[in-house]
Formats: sequence, C-alpha cells, structure tokens
Amino acid sequence: MEYLLLGFFTGISLILAIGAQNIFVIEQGLKKQHIFLVCLICSLSDLILIFLGIFLFHYFIQYFNSTIELIFNILLIIFLLHFIYSKIKVYNSSINFNTDTKNISKLNILLKTLGFTYLNPHVYSDTVFFLGNFSKNFLINDKILFGIGASVASFLFFFLIGYLSKFLSKYAQRQNIWKIINLFIIVFMSALTVFIFLNLF
Repeated sequence: MEYLLLGFFTGISLILAIGAQNIFVIEQGLKKQHIFLVCLICSLSDLILIFLGIFLFHYFIQYFNSTIELIFNILLIIFLLHFIYSKIKVYNSSINFNTDTKNISKLNILLKTLGFTYLNPHVYSDTVFFLGNFSKNFLINDKILFGIGASVASFLFFFLIGYLSKFLSKYAQRQNIWKIINLFIIVFMSALTVFIFLNLF
C-alpha cells in the first residue's frame, strides 16, 4: 500500500504543473468538446508511458540522447505555433457555445490530443525517465503498485480538470469572457514556445 500511495503522490506532484496538455484539456472542457475522449487519451497515454519507464527504463535511457530531445522540441514548437496561429485566427470570431459536439470532428480532437501528449518531451521526462529512474530499485511487485498509483493520479487529474471545466463553462458563456480565456491560452502557449525555443541553445 505504501508504494501505491508513493506512486499516487509522486504522479500527482508531477502532473500538477501547468503545461500545454493541461491547458488543452481545460479548454476542451470549457467548450464541451469530446471531454471523455480527451481525458481518456491523456490518462491512458500516461499509464502506458509510466509503465514503459518502470519496466524499460534501462533500455530507453541508452537511446534518449540530446539529439532525440532536440527533435521532439522542434516538433513541439512547430505544433504549438500552428495551434497559436489557429487561436489568433478565430480570436475575433463569435463563439457558438451550443454547438453539438457531434458536429466537431473526433479525428481533429484526437490528433490534437495526441500531439499535446506525445510531442511534449516533458511528458517523457516526467513519466518514462523520472518515474522509471525513481522506481528502478523497487521489487517487481512494488514497481507495479507504484505504477498503478501514479496512473490513478493521472486518471483522477485529467478527468477532474476536464469535467470541472465543463461544469464551470456556464460561467464562460459570454463572448467577452471567452475572449479573455482565449487570450490567456494564446499568451501562455506563446510563452511556452519561447521558453522551449530558448532552451534549444
């Protein structure tokens, strides 16, 4: 039980940091766009990466070098720039908050969620490398409990922020409020892009 709790609190402490993926989940919650799908993909991805790190840490560490990290960072910058551009393009457009989510492409949401998840090198550093390294000396049963605890933390966190955002979306129905939210997303993502770019050198 102690390793289960250790995994849970370690996982939650890593995931609580505000990042591009978390902001995207919150935005989808506010827009009520395929929230379950977004939260499920993020949670399952964390579970997969957590257990990859726990069981294959020594294998992966040989191949994760500065070149691979650079490639991931460049891909993430391109992805974020495209996302920021799409936000700026619709900034002054009127928002239909009553849009049926069935009219919104699941494929579009799926690809965006996968992009925010798997193109982010911090996802790998937090799950595969930090948790894998942290648990490398645990016994096999303790590794499993640790991984389950960290995975439960991810599931609870993503579904909580996704559906809590959906609940709070009724307070963001006015166009002016949504423009402020949209502006925050643009500024935050832009700052994140600059930070990643500066860290390339």
